[in-house]
Amino acid sequence: MTLISAIIVLGILIFVHELGHFLVAKKAGVGVKVFSLGFGPRLAGFRRGETDYRLSAIPLGGFVRMVGENPGDEVAPEEEAKSFAHKKVGWRLAIVAAGPLSNVAFALIVYFAVLLIWGMPTITTMVGGVLPNSPAMAAGVQKDDKVLAINGQPTADWAAMVKAIQGSGGKPLKVTLERDRKQVETTIVPRQEEVTDIFGEKHQVFRVGISASSQTSSRSVGLWESARLAALKTYWSGELIIMSVVKIIQAKVSVENLGGPIMIAQVASEAARQGLAPLLDLAALISVNLAILNLLPIPALDGGHIFFFLFEAITRRPVSLATREKAQQVGMILLILLMVFIFYNDIARLLGVYDQ
Repeated sequence: MTLISAIIVLGILIFVHELGHFLVAKKAGVGVKVFSLGFGPRLAGFRRGETDYRLSAIPLGGFVRMVGENPGDEVAPEEEAKSFAHKKVGWRLAIVAAGPLSNVAFALIVYFAVLLIWGMPTITTMVGGVLPNSPAMAAGVQKDDKVLAINGQPTADWAAMVKAIQGSGGKPLKVTLERDRKQVETTIVPRQEEVTDIFGEKHQVFRVGISASSQTSSRSVGLWESARLAALKTYWSGELIIMSVVKIIQAKVSVENLGGPIMIAQVASEAARQGLAPLLDLAALISVNLAILNLLPIPALDGGHIFFFLFEAITRRPVSLATREKAQQVGMILLILLMVFIFYNDIARLLGVYDQ
């Protein structure tokens, strides 16, 4: 199940990415020689028109090979009209950007569908545990209590409750609990504590010392609310990924957190066990991840090509072939090193090296 879930998720995302390049290339009148899922030797496929649609042996990506894809490619005179290198810079930019943008569009659609069909998942206000010597324990809060209201304001979910506690400024809170089908009133004085976020940065927040239970619920949302929330979730996913990259560069987040296909397989398997909605949510998150990483200004990635084309659009002259070839070589070396390191991380995590 682990491998199948990962193959399905990654296969769909790679297909969406390459389809974006393919469709805009065809719209621009560029000839496409190969549409491949995977790299390396051809395993299976079919030919339609001038394009070889194939499944290749190494399932770590995909590619669309176009006529005259590189400035140094030899193009027959009769094929110049459909050569990528001979198209205006605006079309070339659009073709390259279409891959990452397709992944963003895919995430939006998936988030929208999940919200519309399954609703907005929320964690209930059921208390999963009470920390020793905490304000909640001092106030008599017990495991399996349900927080109904704070200072007379109903708490719809765990996030609303946390917001009320952290916004208290340390002032006493009148809390209404449900215990054994009876309402219990108590007063809790939040305590300011230092916490470390996922990026390793420390913050001062007010807490009462309770943890959430595993109990969840789903809030039904309409068409327009689903669209709004889908846009927000896509934005938040992108922001999280960008911040993660920045923090790794700043050495505030350990590179041990980087994961590759093996980690994706593990996470996808766990999501699949929880149901279709969590698996689709994960697919949308990885799709945004794929889009942003492809937009990094590394020559071998879409972002590197976009950088060169933007330079050409601004200066009215293309980057020299020699410069592009050298940049491509450097970019490819960096990508190979990154892939080797990510695979090492995956294997080390499996072997428990990082747990020692």
